[in-house]
Amino acid sequence: MTEHEHVRVAVIGSGFGGLGAAVRLRREGVTDFVVLERAGSVGGTWRDNTYPGCACDVPSHLYSFSFAPHPDWPRTFSGQGHIRAYLEHVADVFGLRPHLRFDSEVKMMTWDAEKLRWDIETSSGRLSADVVVSATGPLSDPKIPDIPGLDSFPGKVFHSARWDHDYDLRGKRVAMVGTGASAIQIVPAIQPQVAELTLFQRTPPWVMPRVDRAISGAERALHRALPFTAHARRGLLWGIRELQVQAFTKRPNELGFVEKLAKGNMARAIKDPALRAKLTPDYRIGCKRILLSSTYYPALAQPNVDLVASGLSEIRGSTLVAADGSEAEVDAIIFGTGFHVTDMPIADRVVGAEGKTLAEAWTGGMEALRGASAAGFPNWMTIIGPNTGLGNSSMILMIESQLNYMADFVRQLDVLGGRAALDARPSAVAAWNRRVQERMRRTVWNTGGCTSWYLDAGGRNTTIWPGTTTEFRRATRRVDLTEYQVLRTKKDIKKQDTNKKDTNKKDTNKKVTA
Repeated sequence: MTEHEHVRVAVIGSGFGGLGAAVRLRREGVTDFVVLERAGSVGGTWRDNTYPGCACDVPSHLYSFSFAPHPDWPRTFSGQGHIRAYLEHVADVFGLRPHLRFDSEVKMMTWDAEKLRWDIETSSGRLSADVVVSATGPLSDPKIPDIPGLDSFPGKVFHSARWDHDYDLRGKRVAMVGTGASAIQIVPAIQPQVAELTLFQRTPPWVMPRVDRAISGAERALHRALPFTAHARRGLLWGIRELQVQAFTKRPNELGFVEKLAKGNMARAIKDPALRAKLTPDYRIGCKRILLSSTYYPALAQPNVDLVASGLSEIRGSTLVAADGSEAEVDAIIFGTGFHVTDMPIADRVVGAEGKTLAEAWTGGMEALRGASAAGFPNWMTIIGPNTGLGNSSMILMIESQLNYMADFVRQLDVLGGRAALDARPSAVAAWNRRVQERMRRTVWNTGGCTSWYLDAGGRNTTIWPGTTTEFRRATRRVDLTEYQVLRTKKDIKKQDTNKKDTNKKDTNKKVTA
């Protein structure tokens, strides 16, 4: 990267969102762009999460780009390695390698109101861009709780998203903190290896069976020979999930039947009534993300596993103390405690038109016009922004909708011509957010009786989209310029004024002559 490099578009991150943005830009004829990646390879969360058992809980044919179908998925639910390989494949097939800037972590992005551009400082140098597309994703920065005594723990400590493969768990006494999507995959994967496994559970999850199987060679051959069969498979998977949305968003009480199925899944593996009671949630299913596993409960029933139905509150040397006073001596602690979702660290590194960071602008909670544009941050867009998450389907569907919006955003700048920028009007952002939050009121995520990572510190759901993916696609099909303020440089404004005066003068002369 040269010292004074300037590009049309700078994309931040090379996960699904960043690579998707890069492909879409090329398809729009925009080749003057870079993808800034803090690591040394593409993949995002599927590069970072390499813990034992790591896999996706969305079916493979739905968890892939519609413009890059993959007929050779080996399983109905793909593992981490296969998804990462798919993303590497996308980078190669669509010619994205020349645009990638690895080991280029963004330190600061500052809006230059005079030049209408973003000045970007990275770990590998400086550059500027007309437009910034932030695709860092909500599952990129691990969160470890502030536990008293953690700093003095003599054993090994790491987060599930930063797995230490050099540390041998065999024969160790291990504590797993958390019972989210990562933890329920890690527990059955490491249980046979460790001497003792203590699981600290603050809130039990609802767990449904994971109906996973190998995709046969015949199926894959069919999808290669007749691509429409893979499209049909994807369409069926999508349609089923679209039909489920009504229960999550408008009729949460209809989810009682699903709860019975989940309890049956538990009862088949957990015979101890006391353990079953600890594992039974007291909130409506769907309030937290429904997890999929056919091995989690059987692992918990093993003699070397102890479930502590209370959060970790203190660490005294090698002794972990739960909120209920129970203790466990361990050699290693693995945190499966999620990510900074509603307080994304990238927000501290984005300085907008008024000199405030995005984090400061979002002090009262994240909000963005159509999940993409924040007021006061011109020509800045985010992929998987506020209220674009899903509780029951594939995020790739939402990403592709936001790519449509991004593409039209760039087109509108071309139509405007000259040096121009679009800044979301505060009134438009407020109106959009008001409609979203109004729809959110009766959803299971707000009424289900749980506390989840969907909610921010103020208890507001700034994460989930309260509708179908079809609705979101319609809402982001194109940019409505009435929702934006068009910014120009002083030079362009002066030029426009001069042109207007010349036009008016010509019109006056014509009238006099007549």
